[in-house]
Amino acid sequence: MEDFITPPEHINFKAKKLFGEMGTIIEGSIAYVDLNGGGPTEQHTHEHNHLFIVVKGEAKIKLADNEVIVKKDESFLVEGKIPHSVWNNIQGETVMIGISVK
Repeated sequence: MEDFITPPEHINFKAKKLFGEMGTIIEGSIAYVDLNGGGPTEQHTHEHNHLFIVVKGEAKIKLADNEVIVKKDESFLVEGKIPHSVWNNIQGETVMIGISVK
């Protein structure tokens, strides 16, 4: 479990920082993405940013002409002004937390 620590005065407890200050949270959700699932099918943009946290599986985030792989226990901030879409990148279910921020 790379990058996990046991904070002082904790027992049988491992933590990993996923993000720091980034703005105002405007909404949060959880997504269960099946094999070959994701979207939207055409990349989109919007005013707010998305912080994606993968809690199971692996996600592929398409950013304009780029791709970023986000593995379990990792996070990635997508700037809303960059065309993007998010896809499952494994042969099983991927579970992600999505937090929209301004």
